[in-house]
Amino acid sequence: MKILFADSVDQSRLGSLTEAGHECVIVPSLTADTLPDAIADSEVLVVRSTKVTRATIESASELALIVRAGAGTDNIDRDAASAAGIYVCNVPGQNAIAVSELTMGLLLAIDRRLADNVSDLRQGIWDKARYTKADGLAGKHLAIVGLGDIGLAVAERAKAFGLSVIAVRKDHRSPAVQARIRSIGIRLVDNEDQLLSDCDIVSIHVPKSAETVGMVDAAFLAKLPDNAIVLNTSRGDVIDEDALINAMDQRGFRAGLDVWIGEPPTSSGTFQSRLAQHPAVVGTHHIGASTRQAQEAVADGTVGVISAYIAGSVTNCVNLADEAHGNRILSIRHLDQVGVLAKVLAVIRFHGLSVKQMQNQVFSGGQAAVATINVDGQCSDDFLSALSDIDEVLAISTSTAGGF
Repeated sequence: MKILFADSVDQSRLGSLTEAGHECVIVPSLTADTLPDAIADSEVLVVRSTKVTRATIESASELALIVRAGAGTDNIDRDAASAAGIYVCNVPGQNAIAVSELTMGLLLAIDRRLADNVSDLRQGIWDKARYTKADGLAGKHLAIVGLGDIGLAVAERAKAFGLSVIAVRKDHRSPAVQARIRSIGIRLVDNEDQLLSDCDIVSIHVPKSAETVGMVDAAFLAKLPDNAIVLNTSRGDVIDEDALINAMDQRGFRAGLDVWIGEPPTSSGTFQSRLAQHPAVVGTHHIGASTRQAQEAVADGTVGVISAYIAGSVTNCVNLADEAHGNRILSIRHLDQVGVLAKVLAVIRFHGLSVKQMQNQVFSGGQAAVATINVDGQCSDDFLSALSDIDEVLAISTSTAGGF
């Protein structure tokens, strides 16, 4: 199998792939414009920040899997991948510690004015009187927007600094996440108004989506008290930059930011940003996940996703349909023999039904299996009888998709 890495990767973590005979091609200089010509016959594509456009997907003759070596997949045209039947998978949670460490670093840098301290010292300026004026963090209220892996990691570290951590209550969180929230000691409130009105600091940890772009706008910021601190290590587009600049100019806000609108597409170059140059901002160069520990963990996670795919399992896929498709679900227990499913599918086709989703699982011992097939169409008596007439079919049951 040919695997193309379009961004840098810790090559020392790829041993299991190369030892298994897979060809790992690493070209970190590829861009959104050059990737279509380079994708060729690669079956797997791995990217970090490189954009995967529709042009790349349409240029790929063998591509079956795209792996984002990180959590967010907004740099990948998921609609084009889905239309082409290409899996898009990610590697969530592996860089959570690195990003949370930087988040706390930005907060400390704001409170103790570390960047200005360093700048003055390098210019031969001693101004202790100016820099002794700091609030301190203990007892402050930190609101976290987005309690994913990174948000929870930030909460754990914030509690160690004596901060009170607040988040919005959400019913859909898994029992494991709810248990972690309780163990950390995060106080949950019912809505955003309660969250923001009672905090000194707000830290943003959400993916980029139609719902989150521009979410930190004038209305959001108006709910915060004067002199609040805004931290963002998620995506630059989450912030309405004009609204934040106005809050810093008019209400004494400060900000710690690692991500920006209009970031350069390459790792070095020029960057002109009114927000980045604002004196109330402590900023970094989108380096949240850029620690050796994080990159090793992400590389291992990426290899894990690829290895699972090679073994016939798809993990962390973000572009499969969440809901069941089809109006009927067939459960067919059958002997695990060659050609049985081909006979089943031939009957389905003959009777004019359309297969929407399908899974086949083998029982221990390898003698029998069960196929679960979601179909669109009428499961007539003749159709079910034809399935039952297949010698290797043991039993059939049907149900309505959705359980209704």
